[in-house]
Amino acid sequence: MEDLKQKLEAILTSERSFVKEMEPMSRHTTFRIGGPAALYAAPGNEAELAALLRLCRERDVPVRILGNGSNLLVSDRGLSGVVVAMEENWNYGGPEGENSLRAGAGLLLSKAASLALSHSLTGLEFAAGIPGTVGGAVMMNAGAYGSEMKNVVTSVRVMDRGGEIHILDNEQMEFGYRTSCVARLDYVVLEAVMALEPGDAGEIRARMDDLAARRREKQPLEYPSAGSTFKRPAGYFAGKLIQDSGLRGVSRGGAQVSEKHCGFVINRGGATAADVLELCSHVQATVKENFGVDLEMEVRRWGEF
Repeated sequence: MEDLKQKLEAILTSERSFVKEMEPMSRHTTFRIGGPAALYAAPGNEAELAALLRLCRERDVPVRILGNGSNLLVSDRGLSGVVVAMEENWNYGGPEGENSLRAGAGLLLSKAASLALSHSLTGLEFAAGIPGTVGGAVMMNAGAYGSEMKNVVTSVRVMDRGGEIHILDNEQMEFGYRTSCVARLDYVVLEAVMALEPGDAGEIRARMDDLAARRREKQPLEYPSAGSTFKRPAGYFAGKLIQDSGLRGVSRGGAQVSEKHCGFVINRGGATAADVLELCSHVQATVKENFGVDLEMEVRRWGEF
């Protein structure tokens, strides 16, 4: 791994790029959980990212692409290979044409929504409280309060694992419920263009404030979590099934089913990835026994469990 680190340092030479060894992933996930990444790298531009991807492919080294770590559970054992931190150098955004925004994959959705507000553009209010980046949101077609990325994204610039760049339109992205072609084709999202509508800044701000208040009221934002833990099963609400199974407040170690919203598993303090996974397995088994419904985890898992 030392040899790989030296090779990466020879590639990542721009001012804001870096490579770190044994970086605790608990610093980079909203769950505040996760062992160390063997190598944690921040390429400074597309050429450096392409070279990194090609080197790791040649050496058969796993590469994981990290945004804000907001829908992610990382193993307590840590991660082999390289974690690429997109939030470091792809966190830009700005107007594109008359009524569109171009945003880098590492830009927080909250900042993208604020950027839209500053240009009196409506359509991205739903994303203001989603604690992820544009890249992660595009990859999983993130959504809330009746809208989703599919409704605003017009094109996405991606890089394949050979370092080649492709531009995909909305249809080519194959957006579905919490999915797109990005994961299936193993692409790295670089940036996205979002088409919005002219609006009144006061009304846009009021809508964002209203959604923020609803989130504070209903979601356990005071504790670390990975957001909604389970996907919505067809015809049901995951949180309601969990609540009706008598699981509100149930815990394993430092992990707990939120008493405020049963669709969230939270880190009450000192939770491990093993605690979270044990609790989620208990929730899935109990809901299956009570209602015959299979709950699928929305939170992605990295590493060995």
